Amino acid sequence: MKKLIFGIVCLLIFSLPSVAQELESKLLFEVTFNLKPGVEIGQTLAGKRTIYPVLDGFFEGPNLKGKVLSNGGDWLIQSNETTNKLDVRASLQTSEGENIYVSYQGYLKLNADGTYYFRTTPYFETNSKKLDYLNHTVCVGVGTIVKPGETVSYKVYQIL
Repeated sequence: MKKLIFGIVCLLIFSLPSVAQELESKLLFEVTFNLKPGVEIGQTLAGKRTIYPVLDGFFEGPNLKGKVLSNGGDWLIQSNETTNKLDVRASLQTSEGENIYVSYQGYLKLNADGTYYFRTTPYFETNSKKLDYLNHTVCVGVGTIVKPGETVSYKVYQIL
């Protein structure tokens, strides 16, 4: 009987027309990371590795505000002269004392005309009841180099 009910449910689900959704987003927050001087690991099998420890920073958005804690870093890989792959882990603390772990990967690609493509995909972990939605939210970060090797900032957009 369970198999029959399951089969009927599957038939109904798969026979419904699919509806394509447009991608929408809204600003979650803007964040600035101040970095300590990079630790050069050098050329590895993966590429040229440099680790940039996080010194501090701050973030603010429509519903979130706080500081960046000094226990994170960016384990950057320079794969060629223009392309860098980011691997960042950091801790945020809201002005109400709620802790958030953020990890993201992304790319910083320098263009010949002096512009760059700087995008990331942040994911969050928190035990805050108020901020639980972050645990299952997909985001995209648009990065800006404020001071090369010292300060970067991102506008983080929640994908709806």
